[in-house]
Amino acid sequence: MSKMRLVLHAVLWARDIKRRTGLAVLVLAVGLLLIPAMIEGFPPASLPPAVGQPVPTGELGEIVRLGKELVERTNTHPLTKPYVGNDLQCSSCHLHAGTDPKVATFIGVASAYPLYSTLHKAVITLEERVGDCFMRSLNGIRPPLGSKPSIAITAYITWLSTGYPARMNPKANEGLYAFPVLPVGDARADAVRGEKTYRQKCSNCHNFDGQGVPGDIPPVSGPRSYNAGAGLAEIPKLAGWLKAAMPLGDASLTDEEALDIAAYVDSQPRPKFVLTDHLPPPTGLGVYNSAVLNEVKEAP
Repeated sequence: MSKMRLVLHAVLWARDIKRRTGLAVLVLAVGLLLIPAMIEGFPPASLPPAVGQPVPTGELGEIVRLGKELVERTNTHPLTKPYVGNDLQCSSCHLHAGTDPKVATFIGVASAYPLYSTLHKAVITLEERVGDCFMRSLNGIRPPLGSKPSIAITAYITWLSTGYPARMNPKANEGLYAFPVLPVGDARADAVRGEKTYRQKCSNCHNFDGQGVPGDIPPVSGPRSYNAGAGLAEIPKLAGWLKAAMPLGDASLTDEEALDIAAYVDSQPRPKFVLTDHLPPPTGLGVYNSAVLNEVKEAP
C-alpha cells in the first residue's frame, strides 16, 4: 500500500470514529502519532535536505552562516583554532558540513537534545555535545559555554534541524538519525587483515602512514588525528562510519572490510585522552555538566 493511501485510510478512519463517538481530539492525537509509524521508511533512511530551508534574517542568520564556516574551517578559523589540537575539522567526520544524510549528519540532530549521555552519565545539551567534539575528535580544549564559536556551531546544527519534531531518544546516546555502528560480534575485526585492506583502499589518500595530506586530507592516526577519547577510537563506531562514508564518493566497503580497517586504524598510535587536560581554566569553564570528572583513555 502506498504512503498516500495509508494516510488517506487513517483520515477516513478518524472521520468514521468521530461520526460515531465524537472523540475528534483523541482521534487526531492518535492519528498524528500513528501515521509516521505506518509510513514505510520512517524515520527516513534518506533525510530531506534541510539546507533548502532559508537562513534566518538578521543577526541570527549571520550566526548560522558563521557556524557553517566554523564547521568547515575549525582548525584554521581564528575563532576556533585556539580550541583545536590537531589537523581535523568538524567536516572531517561530518561530511559536507554535516549535510550528508548518511554520514554523521547534522540534519535533525538538534531535535534529539537534551539527551542522556552514557559517557557523562548526565543529561547534556547540544552545546555541551559540540564541546565534547572539541575535546576528543579535535584533541583540543572545550570552548566556554556561551562563547561565540560554541553558539554559532550549535545555531548552525539547529538550523539544519528546521522542521524536525522534537524526538528525544531515551534508549541511546545518539540522535535518531545517527549512522549505525557495526558490532564486532562473530565477524571479529582483524587488524592484520585490516592493514592489507587499508593499503589497498585507503593509502592512496591517507598515505601508508595514515598522516594524510596537511590542509587537504585528514590524518587517521598519529599526533595530528583524533585522540583515544573520541567516538571513532572505538572500533564499532569507526567501522560504521567507514561503511557509510568510504571510499569517499563511492562507499563500497563490506562489513568485514570496514571492521578490519577500523581495527587496524585504531591500533595505531594516537594522543592519549586525559579529560582534565581538555577542559578550559575554571574562569572559562562555565558548567561542565558531567558526573564523570576523571577519565583517561589511550590507544592500544
